[in-house]
Amino acid sequence: MYDVIIIGSGPAGLAAAIYGQRARLDTLVIEKQPMSGGQILNTYEVDNYPGLPGLGGFELGMKLRAHADSMEAVFVQEEVEKVQRAEDYWQVVTDRETYETKTVVFATGADHRKLNVPGEEALTGMGVSYCATCDGAFFRDKVTAVVGGGDVALEDALFLARFCKKVYLIHRRDRLRGAKTLQEKVFAAEKIEVLWDSQVEEILGQEQVEKIRVYNKKEEARRELPVDGVFIAVGISPNTRLAQGVAELDAGGYIVAGEDGRTSAPGIFAAGDVRTKQLRQVITAAADGANVITSVENYLYGL
Repeated sequence: MYDVIIIGSGPAGLAAAIYGQRARLDTLVIEKQPMSGGQILNTYEVDNYPGLPGLGGFELGMKLRAHADSMEAVFVQEEVEKVQRAEDYWQVVTDRETYETKTVVFATGADHRKLNVPGEEALTGMGVSYCATCDGAFFRDKVTAVVGGGDVALEDALFLARFCKKVYLIHRRDRLRGAKTLQEKVFAAEKIEVLWDSQVEEILGQEQVEKIRVYNKKEEARRELPVDGVFIAVGISPNTRLAQGVAELDAGGYIVAGEDGRTSAPGIFAAGDVRTKQLRQVITAAADGANVITSVENYLYGL
């Protein structure tokens, strides 16, 4: 019987593992992938983690895992199939074993929706990004493209326009979906050019993004645009399949939980990108990992 089982080994899960060990909780981390770190493993350079500017995403992931290992956190690489209630404790059923635990921390993260076009995967981290606030600073005085038409895409375009030479906002429809106030700012920004009824068909480049092939469905025309970076903002999908029927989810599919990580189910907690929150970045995920263990302790000790 574990005190806490952490599902996921991104920054939130690894921070929770470290704090769980510091709290002398009997802790187990279950990770699906063969390597810890989550999404940051695909980030070429992390420029906004305090005290470690310019550190590679892979290196940061390895440092977080090494810290957890130094605390003698226990990891198993298995795929969780379901989480279920059993009397006054929880069972975590994987493809190999059934574990019993007093509490569960969902740190399963969220995945950025992708365009699924040629060149996207190969050039991710080399000009293709899903987070303008994370990677935008690397494109100062360069030409970038933002794909999407919602609030995040508009905010990304405005953010990049502060320091990029030019920003293309590529949207597949003839009107934007974002808030009217954001639309007004986008239309007023001299550096932003909106490409209507358009979609990116291919991202081209050798070791770095060099250009994109764009198709305008209304004109039935294709053209290639030289760009240095492509920021894809077509939404994210939380990995909450395991939480369905266990804890309350919001309309977007995120686990409803505050800064303390407490969910609607006793003994079930959520940390990182998988929960309802304003900002999803490495630093907020790591902070969630610390907060959630304090909540786990309070729950275990009846506080």
